[in-house]
Amino acid sequence: MKKLLQDLLKLQTLEFDVTVDPEMEKEIDALRARIAPPILAHYDRLLDQGKRGMAAVCNQVCTGCHIQVPRSFVLTLMHGTDLQVCENCGRYLYLSEFQKSEISTSHKAVKVSMKPRRHKELLHAA
Repeated sequence: MKKLLQDLLKLQTLEFDVTVDPEMEKEIDALRARIAPPILAHYDRLLDQGKRGMAAVCNQVCTGCHIQVPRSFVLTLMHGTDLQVCENCGRYLYLSEFQKSEISTSHKAVKVSMKPRRHKELLHAA
């Protein structure tokens, strides 16, 4: 899934570039050939509407429409197990590099702050 998201993001970057040369056209064609037709069709529908096909998720908010996305979407994107589409604007979602580093940093902080409980503490808590 990560490779597919990278291909879509690169395709979007190339297609929205102001200058298009023959070399870029070849790269765009190669990227389009690697992406599955249903995914590419959805991406193209968004382009036809004048929208970008992908949007980053930052602080659990779609940067395309500025609407909060479910936490499960963010977790799925973190694991890279499936594509996620914004329920509001329909763009394919991806985690920005900033968001990825922020999540991994906060995850480490939580692990450090948690203290293991001893067996006696567990008995008294119950």
